[in-house]
Amino acid sequence: MGTSRSVDVALTESTRAPFLARTIDAVRGWLTDHSDRSRAQRAAGTAFLIRVASAALVYLTQVLLARWMGSFEFGVYVYVWTWVLLLGGVIDFGLASSAQRFIPEYAGSKQFDLLRGFLSGSRWIVVALATAWALIAAFGIWLFGAWVHSYEVIPLYIACVCLPLFTLGRAQDGIARSFDWINLALMPAYIIRSVLLIGVMAAFYALKLPTDASTAMLAAVATTWLTVIGQTLVMNARLKSKVAPGPKAYLPRTWLAVSVPIFMVEGFYLLLTYADVIVLQQYRRPEEVAVYYAAAKTLALVAFVYFSVSAAVAHKFSEYHISGNKAELSAFLADSIKWTFWPSLAATVLILALGKPLLWLFGAQFVDGYYLMFILAIGPLARATIGPVERLLNMVGEQRACAVVYASAFLANIALCVVLIPLFGVAGAAIAISGAMILESVLLYGVTKQRLGLHVFVWRPKKP
Repeated sequence: MGTSRSVDVALTESTRAPFLARTIDAVRGWLTDHSDRSRAQRAAGTAFLIRVASAALVYLTQVLLARWMGSFEFGVYVYVWTWVLLLGGVIDFGLASSAQRFIPEYAGSKQFDLLRGFLSGSRWIVVALATAWALIAAFGIWLFGAWVHSYEVIPLYIACVCLPLFTLGRAQDGIARSFDWINLALMPAYIIRSVLLIGVMAAFYALKLPTDASTAMLAAVATTWLTVIGQTLVMNARLKSKVAPGPKAYLPRTWLAVSVPIFMVEGFYLLLTYADVIVLQQYRRPEEVAVYYAAAKTLALVAFVYFSVSAAVAHKFSEYHISGNKAELSAFLADSIKWTFWPSLAATVLILALGKPLLWLFGAQFVDGYYLMFILAIGPLARATIGPVERLLNMVGEQRACAVVYASAFLANIALCVVLIPLFGVAGAAIAISGAMILESVLLYGVTKQRLGLHVFVWRPKKP
């Protein structure tokens, strides 16, 4: 009997060893494989790991801020920072995203003078645009101050100071992704800034200094400027070794002509993403906005999957389109949809299972928003079924059709918010955003099928 058991153990160990060796060899081969598919998988994986770490840090930041500031001041901060995210995402007129189109195009066609011009000129254009918009926003706050809540005025003014460098950081994110520098693209904004923000606010709290919305916005401005300046220095050093020095050529009209339709897409996309919080603030008190925001951000990991895959594959869509290789484009797109949907589904199930204890971290009153998570989860899952198709449309010249889709979804979101929030409160906002995202996914599927002849649903029909 003992001999038989020993033989079984020996056999198990002998079969396990080759399996382990094969697994190690497969992983090593994947890490050293330079095919487009493996490189994109590694880039998406790196982006996802950074965003997961970022999600943990951002979540920790929000939990600590909610604890240190209280639900009212935290609600004000959430509302003001949402305006920074919204304006900072659109005032570059799409130049941050078009980098993933122009850089591969200029590098592939060896137009190095235009490449050098874009790398320099696009960033200066973005800073100029953001500064102008910041001044306009500050003037608007002063002009319409009578219609703004008194406790929002100072934080809104502080937010204007954040815009120029926040927008430059987005532009450099696009440039870094075009060179597959995922760490440089994502680490400053999503890791380093969060760590610094926690440190600054922890110091204020420990010293018993005010930890209100104005203080939090000042800390956000300081950490944003510091991280973007550091990112700029590192990027300039890398570009010197990547792109040979030489003359620069500038085509700002061409860049903006291509970027503006992308800007329209991203503008409506961001409006769709943040409109619920902005409209909710008009109908409900900051405490309710804070509870809604906590529930929405607890599901942020699901959206990070979509973001990570999009960040890794957008420039490959452009390369396949430029080369005219539709078969490779279709196969690569199918892979990217799978990479988006299945991790998104797994993340959703896990987060919903842990929803109550996660919300409790913000404070006992935040657990009341647990039911909202089930409503809010529907929208990101609908989007995940078609993968990063919005990036595909932008990279192949279908920006206008994509913009119409997002405009339709945004208008539907606003209409649903205005109707449902007075009736159902924060639940109405959750229903509105999920309904709008379902509409967005259906329309994007139809546009891609009609314009490009590509199937973009996660479950593909079997070939006869």
